[in-house]
Amino acid sequence: METQLVKYDAACLALAEARNVDEVKEISNKAEAMRAYARQAKNKDLEVDAAEIGLRAKRRLGEIIILQKETVGLNKGSAGIGKSPSAVPEEYHTQPPTLADVGISKKLSSQSQKLAAVPVEEFEEQVAGWRENVSLENERVTTNLLARGTRAQILTGEMEWYTPGEYIHAVRYVLGGIELDPASCEFAQKVIKSHKYYTKEDDGLTQKWAGSVFLNPPFKYPLVERFVDKLLASLDSGDVPSAILLTNNATDTAWWHKAAFEANNICFTKGRISFYQHGGRKTSPTHGQTFFYYGNEPLDFIDAFSKIGMIR
Repeated sequence: METQLVKYDAACLALAEARNVDEVKEISNKAEAMRAYARQAKNKDLEVDAAEIGLRAKRRLGEIIILQKETVGLNKGSAGIGKSPSAVPEEYHTQPPTLADVGISKKLSSQSQKLAAVPVEEFEEQVAGWRENVSLENERVTTNLLARGTRAQILTGEMEWYTPGEYIHAVRYVLGGIELDPASCEFAQKVIKSHKYYTKEDDGLTQKWAGSVFLNPPFKYPLVERFVDKLLASLDSGDVPSAILLTNNATDTAWWHKAAFEANNICFTKGRISFYQHGGRKTSPTHGQTFFYYGNEPLDFIDAFSKIGMIR
């Protein structure tokens, strides 16, 4: 634990001292690798540390972008990013590099600058609150699992819950069709009818995601978080231009807040969705549900989902 704390402190110090994009990206990549290892090793403390370092890296990136805008005059927010004014090559004086040239998507640039705009005290307060919520959630799940409570049964029980047609119709309307359903099966496709889908056997987490996506991930932890992370990464890379994610309304979890932070719109359902299973049997979930929208047609989402629940 002491070695882990030393590495965490060293990463935070390195970020504070980072002066260009390449330095920040290197730290961010190491944090992501650390997080992947922590998941495999089931080391929740290390995973949370790595996630926080990734968040701090994104904020530091935003600070550098803003600074470069002010000092060298950037081309659409990108020229000279990652270099001090004196280090900008002569040929860039007339045609500066774009965000893509330095490996930064427009979405990442926008998110990073928003994080950088948050006052330091408020940012630290939010991070501390997030860590506390994660810790409390882990304790709560552990307690319930040991007690074999209702929550534990849901987390370890039946994962194949299929979305009724009326909700899929709304999804199709907003996305203009469903090109990929990465957590599905042949039975569910009788309703969803996506152009492409991945089954449990295909292991959608290992496949490339592209096109408009509808995702109703397994509700079992940690699978739900891994599917959410895969979706957010595919959106950030541009492989997935738009998506709708359906999950339990688990506002007490870290993965739910990650999904909400990135979403353009959210719909909180009126009541609970009665999902169905093989044989037509309907489920009775103990949570309400959330639809997360990622895309550029917010009015379409509001039009379709305002009948389903409250939009924010």
